Amino acid sequence: MAPTRRLLGLAGWILLCLGVAAVSGLATVEGTRTWYPTIAKPSWTPPSWLFGPVWTALYVAMGVAAWRVWRIGGFRAARTALGLFLAQLAVNGLWSPIFFAWHRLGLAVLDIGLLWLLIVATIVAFRRHDRVAALLLLPYLAWVTFASALTVAIWRLNG
Repeated sequence: MAPTRRLLGLAGWILLCLGVAAVSGLATVEGTRTWYPTIAKPSWTPPSWLFGPVWTALYVAMGVAAWRVWRIGGFRAARTALGLFLAQLAVNGLWSPIFFAWHRLGLAVLDIGLLWLLIVATIVAFRRHDRVAALLLLPYLAWVTFASALTVAIWRLNG
């Protein structure tokens, strides 16, 4: 693969992930200012300022991971792995509107549970193509595991 195509591919995957984050984040703007501060949260809830930098780093790592799998042979060679990646990215993008815009805490729990399963499946599928790509998704899995516990705790406190 030509160096220019490789760099464009890398940029494309990272921009796709950051684009999903940006579109999804639009749903959080009003809810984070008005609704989220008023609901009960566990004492171990991180400060709000932490979420942006953590998610940005995770989305970049996700983009790099997907690119590493894609660059080997494109969608033809990694249809299942990249399909799982796109599925988890879509489910990830739905969580913010479900939680912050629609205030559907139970549905947010279901969404993040499905997201967790899809991330695990993506890691397993990526591992078959590129070990580093799979490893790049482990911090994402760890953060979503924590976010899952937080989502369940908020649902229980406010349900």
